[in-house]
Amino acid sequence: MTYALITGASRGIGQAIATELASRKYNLLLVARSGSALETIAADLSRKQGVSVQTLAIDLATPDAPQQVFDWCQTNGYAVSILVNNAGYGLSGQFEQYLLAENLAMMQVNMTTLVALTQLFLPQLRQQSKAYILNIASSTAYQALPGMSLYAATKVFVLNFSRGLHHELAGSGVSVTCVSPGATDTGFNDRAQINQKARDAAKKITMTPESVAKQSVAGMFAGKAEIITGAINKVGAFAAWLLPKGIVEKTAYKIYKE
Repeated sequence: MTYALITGASRGIGQAIATELASRKYNLLLVARSGSALETIAADLSRKQGVSVQTLAIDLATPDAPQQVFDWCQTNGYAVSILVNNAGYGLSGQFEQYLLAENLAMMQVNMTTLVALTQLFLPQLRQQSKAYILNIASSTAYQALPGMSLYAATKVFVLNFSRGLHHELAGSGVSVTCVSPGATDTGFNDRAQINQKARDAAKKITMTPESVAKQSVAGMFAGKAEIITGAINKVGAFAAWLLPKGIVEKTAYKIYKE
């Protein structure tokens, strides 16, 4: 029996990806901080879809969390054929308004934990006849974003790491896909403390987690290296590449600056 392991699975895009994979009859390993939320989701998906769903409540901001996740799988004999590195969050505002510990914790979750889980599980993924890694970046990966400078930089890392690994593993049986969602109706804005001006600007292009999940999973199984969800987000990524960086960055800062 093999499983799809999904981090940040207690809500938002992670929960929607879990639901999408369960509908395709994949057994699930759900990882997030909220144990009670995970248990509720697990019971619901197991009952509705008839799949095995196991949960692990853990804070992925702690440095030893990736090893604990891997050891949990090894101890229980959970073979992973799909690794979904979805966990991540943002901090909005001026870079220096946050403590060093707060910035490093975000970098830990968004980048280091993602890399560690990928490296720990890759040998096992190679043993499967076909395996997948799905990394969640962001539309902010295509430009510097004053007002969310460090968060956007972490997503640039995720995108470039994923694309490079996609080519390194070509022909190995392990496919790597990176998804870059734009504004999505999740709890991201609340945790990141996004200002109302930025929230209002995104209202007309905000996607549902379910829509993002369907596009993400379909692209992963199609073996795509990169997916930008939503037509407007695709246009935005192209515009960020085409237009002078200074103009793009100043425009973005007017939205995110308090």
